[in-house]
Amino acid sequence: MSSQAAGNQTSAGAVDDYASWYIDEPQSGEELQPEGAVPSCHPSVTPGLYHACLASLSILVLLLLAVLERRRRLWPDCGHGRPGLPSPVDFLAGDGPRAAPAAVFTALLSSLCLLLTEDPLPFLALASSPSPDGKTETLRGPWTMLGLLYCAALYYPLAACATAGHRAAHLLGSALSWAHFGVQVWQRAECPQAPKVYKYYSLLASLPLLLGLGFLSLWYPMQLVRSFSHRTGEGSQGWQSRESEEYLKSVLRRKKLDNSSHTSKRGFLSWAWICLRRWVYTPPRGFRLPLKLVLSVTLTGTAIYQVALLLLVGVVPTIQKVRAGVTTDVSYLLAGFGIVLSEDRQEVVELVKHHLWALEVCYISALVLSCSLTFLVLIRSLVTHRVNLQALHRGAALDLGPPLRSPRPSRQATFCWMSFSAYQTAFTCLGLLVQQVIFFLGTTTLAFLVLVPMLHGRNLWLLHSLESSWPFWLTLALAVILQNMAAHWVFLETHDGHPELTNRRVLYAATFLLFPLNVLVGGVAAVWRVLLSALYNTVHLGQMDLSLLPQRAATLDPGYRTYRNFLKIEVSQSHPAVMAFCTLLLRPRSPRPRTPVDFQNSLRPGEEEEGMQLLQTKDLMAKGAGSRARRSRVRWGLAYTLLYNPALQASRKVALAGTRANGTQP
Repeated sequence: MSSQAAGNQTSAGAVDDYASWYIDEPQSGEELQPEGAVPSCHPSVTPGLYHACLASLSILVLLLLAVLERRRRLWPDCGHGRPGLPSPVDFLAGDGPRAAPAAVFTALLSSLCLLLTEDPLPFLALASSPSPDGKTETLRGPWTMLGLLYCAALYYPLAACATAGHRAAHLLGSALSWAHFGVQVWQRAECPQAPKVYKYYSLLASLPLLLGLGFLSLWYPMQLVRSFSHRTGEGSQGWQSRESEEYLKSVLRRKKLDNSSHTSKRGFLSWAWICLRRWVYTPPRGFRLPLKLVLSVTLTGTAIYQVALLLLVGVVPTIQKVRAGVTTDVSYLLAGFGIVLSEDRQEVVELVKHHLWALEVCYISALVLSCSLTFLVLIRSLVTHRVNLQALHRGAALDLGPPLRSPRPSRQATFCWMSFSAYQTAFTCLGLLVQQVIFFLGTTTLAFLVLVPMLHGRNLWLLHSLESSWPFWLTLALAVILQNMAAHWVFLETHDGHPELTNRRVLYAATFLLFPLNVLVGGVAAVWRVLLSALYNTVHLGQMDLSLLPQRAATLDPGYRTYRNFLKIEVSQSHPAVMAFCTLLLRPRSPRPRTPVDFQNSLRPGEEEEGMQLLQTKDLMAKGAGSRARRSRVRWGLAYTLLYNPALQASRKVALAGTRANGTQP
């Protein structure tokens, strides 16, 4: 009995032990989340409802803008008429707001980047289908391209409200920007973490979106308040006149020659400022970059942030998890590949962790270097844009490859102008990715083949290979040095300041004997040429004002061809001289003739035309050679500007389209 009871007790204990093995199993069909995984968030309001409300509000605002614009421009006294589609951004206008379109494009690009972690069309029930396990699976493939167009259409009314420029548009823009900003803040506050890519990637990627929408939610109310404090319609034409006339003042103003003594007294700070202005863009007086270039700079900065964030959070947390999970079993794994770091397993673990830390440092260093170079190239390209535009405004011919056939807008030029900002953003993203790969491989090679072996005193493979091959590199170095020294001291002789070849027999003999060594030197130079070309083209991949091909094949570079045609459209359609001339024509005339004194007193500061001021002398009764010379100089400059102005060449007669400066036909 006792043995049977003991047996029953033992069996019961064994059953209890077996039952305790499954104490951590999920009950009632629940699934355990992996360690470190982010659970899915269930907001109080579904994203589909958010987007449905925003899309409906955007359509309503767009219709109201269309009706208001049609009544305001075509039928101001009539209450009916067919609505017209409002323009989102006036890209070719020199005046108008620039911060608002830049903020809208920043929000648009950030929304496109968030498509990696969100549904492209969340308000469509057709985009989801039940999977075999009962879950809802999103069919992203067929709807992704449609989602790109949906993002652009969603922010279209938000940009159109800034272009309209009246009180009703500012009121609608305020309501729409508050709605967008409130929805985004609500979504990020309820679900700050997301399971895709990285738990905080969605929150970090939406920072430019929140910044752009937050700026618009403050900018529209400020414009609405300002419209009540100023009269309607005042300021836009005056702003355009001021900008164009300020530019003409800086161009037509007589340049003062710097004194040599004054130049010699410049200090180090002045010299540094001059060098900084040559390499870094500084806004000059009377010149504004086109709106397309401003948007390109904004989009490029946003793209650098988004790509760098994706590269950082997609790799670095994974390396950190791998480093934290390294155990002594890694020694068996390395031994299977024939790698024995140490006999002590714990030392192997420390070495592997140290190598993973070095790999992480190399990756972050390469990312910082890539972003810094991309940003510096962007700032440098702005200087090139300014120089090219100012030269084209003066009518100068630029060395931009093969000359343009005609200054008139063409189909290809129009397409290139439309896609310039998008191309700039895409080239910057691809250039940053390629730079990251190349710089990461370079820093990793330097770290694991030179620095880490020298630090630990083991695995010195590269140093051993260089030690065994030192005669080869020494011979090549001596061959290059001796040939350069002989070319300078033996084979060249200077007579009356003109170098001439001498000792030709020795020159021929040395050329023949050193041919094998020069073949080896040429192989090393060819490898260096490939590496240098790849590095140079990688760094300048996002710079569209520089062709990556030789000059005779520059038109085959799609980015450079786009940039040339972009300049062609900008100069022909928004020339500041033409804009100032049209402003003077549209300016209302006074009903009675005014004296020059009354004319100067009636104009506000900044609204007088520089050409009229130069043509008018200070003393109308004074006649002298100085005043005649000034008038002649100004008239010659005006004739030269009109002759070489691309915007006016397209409007001339056919017989005069190809005239030269002296009036002769080509």
